[in-house]
Parts: sequence; C-alpha cells; structure tokens
Amino acid sequence: MTLLPFIFIAVFGAFIASFLALIPALHIYNVITLAFLFAGALQPWLQPDQLSILLLGMVTGYAVLSVIPSIYLAAPDESSAFIVLPGQKWLLERRGYEAAILTGIGSLCGVCVLVILSPVLTEVARTLRIILAPHLGWILVAISLFMLMSEWPKAGDRGPTNWARFRAAWSQLGAGLLTFFLSGLLGLILMYRNFVPVSVAFVNLLPAFIGLFAVPLVLTNLIMGTRVPPQHICTSIDISPSLLLRGTFAGSLGGLFAAFFPVVTGGIGAFLAGHATAQRDERSFIVSQGVSKLVYYAGGFLLFFLPGLQLARGGLASMVSTIYTPGTPEMYLVAVASLAVSGAVSFFLLIPYARFSVRVLARLDYRVVNIGTLIVIVAVLLLTTGFVGLLIAIPATAIGLIPSFFGTRRMNCLGVLLVPIMLNMAGLGPDIARWLGLA
Repeated sequence: MTLLPFIFIAVFGAFIASFLALIPALHIYNVITLAFLFAGALQPWLQPDQLSILLLGMVTGYAVLSVIPSIYLAAPDESSAFIVLPGQKWLLERRGYEAAILTGIGSLCGVCVLVILSPVLTEVARTLRIILAPHLGWILVAISLFMLMSEWPKAGDRGPTNWARFRAAWSQLGAGLLTFFLSGLLGLILMYRNFVPVSVAFVNLLPAFIGLFAVPLVLTNLIMGTRVPPQHICTSIDISPSLLLRGTFAGSLGGLFAAFFPVVTGGIGAFLAGHATAQRDERSFIVSQGVSKLVYYAGGFLLFFLPGLQLARGGLASMVSTIYTPGTPEMYLVAVASLAVSGAVSFFLLIPYARFSVRVLARLDYRVVNIGTLIVIVAVLLLTTGFVGLLIAIPATAIGLIPSFFGTRRMNCLGVLLVPIMLNMAGLGPDIARWLGLA
C-alpha cells in the first residue's frame, strides 16, 4: 500500500472543507451525506478506501476551520457553541483574530494527541468498550442530571426581599430546565415523525440543530445591534506553556470522551472536561475547545479504522461502514498519517482565512454580515429540507432563544438528542411516543 496518494487525497479533502467550513450553518456532515448519494458515480475514480481517507481529510479540515464562522459570524454548530461566548467577547475587544488562532493552536494540539495515542488506541478502546458497554444508559442519565444541576444562578444575592431573590435565581434555573425539556420534546417528535422529504431523511435533525444553535445567536446580534470594532491582527499569542498544556489536557479528555461515547457530542465532552480540570483562564479554555472539537470529529472517525474493532461512532463512520470496512493495521496507519498531514495543512490555511475575515469585517457593517448569515442559513434549510425544514426550525429557534434571554446555558438545547435516546434506552420511548400520539 503506497502512502503518498492517500496523503494527497486527505489534503485535497482538507482544501474542500476549507471552503465549506466558511459557509455559516453548513455542517460538513450535510455535504458528506449528499455526496454519498453519488458515491456510486465516484467509484471509477475513487475507491472506497480512498473515499474514506478523503472524508477523514474533510472532517479534519472542518474541525480546524469552522471556528471562523463560529467567532466572526456567530453561526456555530453544537460542538463549537462553547467557543462563541469567550470568542465573541474577544471579538468585541478587538481580539477575534487571536481567538481564532488560539482555537487553531488547540486543534493542532489535538492532532498531536491523536498521533501520540495512536499506538495504544486499539487496546484502550477495546478495554473501554468491554467495561462501559453495559452501562451507557445510566451514564447518559448521570450526564444529563449533572448538566442541569450544575446550572448556577447568576443574579447573585440581590433583591429587596427573599421572594425577589428566589424569583431572580429560579428565573434562570427554570429557563435552563425548560430549554432542556422543550428541546427534548422536539427531539422526541422528530425521532418518531419524519416531516422532511424521504429523499433527505438523513438530515432529519438539521433544522432543529440550526434553529437551536445557529439562528438564535444571529438574531441576538441583530436585536442587540452588536457593533464589531476594528480587529487587531496580532503577531504573537499570549499563552504560557502551562496554560497550553492544561487546555490540551482538558480538551483531550472531553474530545476522547465524546468520540468514544455514542450520543455524547463534543460540546458535552468539553463541558465535562472543563469541570473536571477546573478551567478558568479564557486562553486555556479557548485552546481546550479547539482540542476537543478536533479530537471529537477526527478522533471519532479514526476509531472506525482501528484494526479488529471498527467502532462506528458518529454519523460519518456509520455512513462509511455501509460501503467500506477497514480491516488492516496498514490502513489504520494510513489514516493516522493522513489525519496528521491534513490537520497541519488546515492550521496553516486558518491563518490567512482569519486575516481575510478581519479585512471583510472592517469593510462591512456587522448588521449586514448577520443579515447575510441569516440568509445563508435559511437558504441551506430550504435547499436541504425544503419549506418543511424551515417550519421545524421556527419552534427550534424559539427554544434556542430562551438561553439568550435568560442567561442560561445553550448546552441545555442538547436535550434534543439526550432525552429521546435516554427514554429509548430505558424502554420508555415507545410508550411515551404513543401517549403523545406520535406512534
């Protein structure tokens, strides 16, 4: 097996992703899923093993470069929603470029972590699967409870009376609970009723995720009239080796946890790792999010190449498993090398892309940028899921706006995944679906 052609294919995939990642609200999985419809036509030019490496390069490039719309345009996917809060704060402090590069450095550290762990990853994954497989149900319940219980009132001890202080605290806490259960109800409905056309049923949850995560931040910017000051393009990054290592460690924990556990996403993994390692410094936090996102996306797909295991974690691995099954140590080494090179290339693409974005923002009114972002989001919805998708995104957006107005965590919107999966694992999903008239 010759390594060099696979490396070129992976780098080509990273270049493709470098353009797609800049389009607000366009998730790489949506493009890949559409490409699978034409996989048969590609076979004369691209064999299944080559296609899998192309997709590995694409998902690696997306993990590195999608930070640009997340910070500059406030149109994140779930796994980068955590970057937005400190990232947009830095954007308003003229440090958006620095935030993007710090996240990219984190992604590069994530590549290094995966390469370093690659010799032992097979045995570790095999052992963890044996130990944890019988316990996935209660682990998801514990994660959800921790998410809700760790929400803390931000109003403080203010108010003229005890009742006023109680009401101020629980307006935020109640909003978090309401967000979780409303998004969970939406997820349950979408799991048991497919409203989008059958030809695009594979993106059934796309309107919900766009409505929950992307649209609310854009609308909030428009409503609040956010103005972005001219950005400073720094020539050095202010982070010490200890903070870099701490962020790398936390992000690796979160990314590996999310990559290995089904249903657990990169955002949840990063959240848990942040608590476990007591993340406080914003620079270390931003680095950890870059690490977590890279390890979650690229590492989750790398598990698919493990010889003797082929763990199909995540939608991409599940799709590829229908046409290709890697089974040799040589192919695993090819995947590791392809990930390393495509990750490095993507990081060096990030630098000019981030500079270009700064120049664009300097010439455009931020309100115009957000209106354009909203138009792109709506266009993506209409092109992929039709008018029905837009109708699904409207209530999802209403739910996604609750955290913005009440100061609660946007991560509570992940009830859209967690609630239906937990109910099904407990054997209660079909009964509740019948009670709601969904089945």
